[in-house]
Amino acid sequence: MPKMKTHSATKKRFRVTGSGKVTYQKGGRRHNFMHKNAKRLRRLREKGVVPPQFEKMFKKLLPYA
Repeated sequence: MPKMKTHSATKKRFRVTGSGKVTYQKGGRRHNFMHKNAKRLRRLREKGVVPPQFEKMFKKLLPYA
């Protein structure tokens, strides 16, 4: 049976942690920092975690993660 292909867009945006959770970097941290308050920037710095009901879909797109 041939190898499965990893979905290119998904591998650039998400990663699977050691415990099996799917994480991603939150958007909104590229520019215009003068207009965003410190509390918002601290929240955006944290990794986002994909809700459990969507994990199965992402793990299918990342077969070797």
